[in-house]
Amino acid sequence: MKIAVLLGGTSMERDVSIASGTQVISALRSVGHEVITVEATRGVLVRAEERELLVDGINFAPPKKLRDTETWLPILAEKLQLAEVDLVFLALHGGWGEDGTIQTVLEKAGLPYTGSNALGSRLAMDKNVAKQRFLASEIPTPKWLMAPIAVNAVRDQLGFPVIVKPNSQGSTVGLSLVKELIDFESAIIVSSEFDEEVMVELYIPGRELTVGILDGEALAVGEIIPAKGDIFDYAAKYQVGAAQEIFPARIDQDTEKQIRSIALLAHQTLKLGSYSRVDFRMNSAGEVWVLEVNTLPGLSSSSLLPQSAEAMGIDFVQLCERICRRAILK
Repeated sequence: MKIAVLLGGTSMERDVSIASGTQVISALRSVGHEVITVEATRGVLVRAEERELLVDGINFAPPKKLRDTETWLPILAEKLQLAEVDLVFLALHGGWGEDGTIQTVLEKAGLPYTGSNALGSRLAMDKNVAKQRFLASEIPTPKWLMAPIAVNAVRDQLGFPVIVKPNSQGSTVGLSLVKELIDFESAIIVSSEFDEEVMVELYIPGRELTVGILDGEALAVGEIIPAKGDIFDYAAKYQVGAAQEIFPARIDQDTEKQIRSIALLAHQTLKLGSYSRVDFRMNSAGEVWVLEVNTLPGLSSSSLLPQSAEAMGIDFVQLCERICRRAILK
């Protein structure tokens, strides 16, 4: 197949996207696909530009947001049509790459693409909407409030500690763990720099778990243990040695079965496509809560979805091939 791998973009997760795209391009070429690299703000790259852009590593902090290119997207779709590609592999993360915008553009252009459709992408990207749907489907999720909210209301309705985070960002960008009332307002200011809407969510002390979804099946459950601190933040996710990632997680069979079942239900509740990744917290009593679902989870060498698949005997090339095959068939 002739596949366009679309990466980069203008979101805070641009570096993660480039790292994902680097791995996907290598995997697809290794099994004979003709792959063109498309940087979302520049278009098709020649090999020299590829070598300059493509890297596996991810910086310690997210990049500053670049210029908005949403109005350029129809031109991008036209260029992809002229390139006569069979498929667009979305290696974008966050922003208009994951909120349904690029999906809508590609659908209008008649170009097959990987991942979830525009509706599912919108539902999952809006954490507030996603959590409302979780409750409607009786999926456990931590209690939450949306800012603006008085600190006394947070204390009375949720209690501390809480997580303060942008409503529509990924990779824990702009996220803070707030343990004391005095730190609440500053955390709201930090999150507001990344999104107009800010969520205040009850913090669940305990273990961080995650599970991939692929072709209607829940993959292996994994556990993430940050080397420092209580949360799996941006640096812990992408820096070598900043977190221990254990696949499969050291949990009993009943808990594993429960988490995989809830993960699949969360994926279906948000009307998602061929793959996703569902993140959980589990307390000391073994109770679990869904935090969020990622519609275009990372595919870099250190990412969690490939590790979840690998633990089920699906290597990275097979994972990419299955994602492509499902996109052609949908």
